[in-house]
Amino acid sequence: MSLLTVQRWVGRAKGRRSDRVDWSDRPRGRHPAINRTAHALEDLILKTRHELKERSDLGEYGAVALWDALDEQDIEGIPSIRTIGRILARRGALDYRRRKPLPAPARGWYLPDVAEGEAELDAFDVIEGLVIQGGPEIQVLTAASLHGRWVGAWPGLALGSQAIAEALASHWRGEGLPSYAQFDNDTRFQGPHQFPDTFGRVTRLCLSLRVVPVFVPPQETGFQAAIENFNGRWQAKVWKRWWHTSLATLCEKSNRYIAASRLKAARACESAPPRRNFPRKWKPDFQAALQGRVIFLRRTSEQGAVSLLGRTFSVDPLWRHRLVRAEVDLDAETICFHGLRRAEPNYQPLLKETRYHVPRKPFPE
Repeated sequence: MSLLTVQRWVGRAKGRRSDRVDWSDRPRGRHPAINRTAHALEDLILKTRHELKERSDLGEYGAVALWDALDEQDIEGIPSIRTIGRILARRGALDYRRRKPLPAPARGWYLPDVAEGEAELDAFDVIEGLVIQGGPEIQVLTAASLHGRWVGAWPGLALGSQAIAEALASHWRGEGLPSYAQFDNDTRFQGPHQFPDTFGRVTRLCLSLRVVPVFVPPQETGFQAAIENFNGRWQAKVWKRWWHTSLATLCEKSNRYIAASRLKAARACESAPPRRNFPRKWKPDFQAALQGRVIFLRRTSEQGAVSLLGRTFSVDPLWRHRLVRAEVDLDAETICFHGLRRAEPNYQPLLKETRYHVPRKPFPE
């Protein structure tokens, strides 16, 4: 320990035997504090508060009302309003109860099997607006698994739906298939928005591999937190950290960072839910009939309706401005709407079930 610490303890002993010295820690500064309000004045404040609470015509007995009442009595050395408030809090004379913050819901709370750790979810996003000096604009497809903390990044010049579908198939062929794949409402993921009942290339790819695509609600925070957090880390550790002269050098730096990130998250990947093997004889067929489920997370309107797949569905007039999970079952030709609340993540009632038929139309290759 330092010399100053030894001198402080020797000074506290003052030549006495060690078993007769109080060695407990003491707060720094003068004891009692030189600016502490006198105990008699604190008692007067509490007494005045009780009188105002019982007899005041206004019914006001807070710190401001107490300061005004003491000032009318010509009391000397009246504490400030802020100090009076601290005195009331220290003496337990406040009527309000401090609101306890609600615990954060589990990861993927809007999907019961993901929240319970029985299914894995891969989230995907695209970083745009990155420009190499004197070169083209760069776009980066990023991925992050919810439980395994597995990440991925694929820089490219122009990432359309075809390039994204190829990257997803290559990624899942090496790492295995998750139960869910989560996207935002970008047309490259979901498909064109100007036509109703449209399922894009990426959605059809997921359905053909029995991976349930999940589309988060527009302009809602929190659902894409995992992938957005990784986007920020990738830009800080790869894009802003190094000087990139070409797309090849960017890919080389990115691959090294991804490899190091996967090595760091190896333990989390071992405890993550198991993934399914990629089918060996699988071939993409975007003209095949759609089968499986597609999930849309949406927030209801003033009338309790939601918009998805270019259509508006009335859900529940009593469930207004709230989240719902719309499960489109393409096999049963139904849409089930479940209510969602962050305050009660385990309570997801079925609000409505409606018939829905996907018209058969050719997919433009």
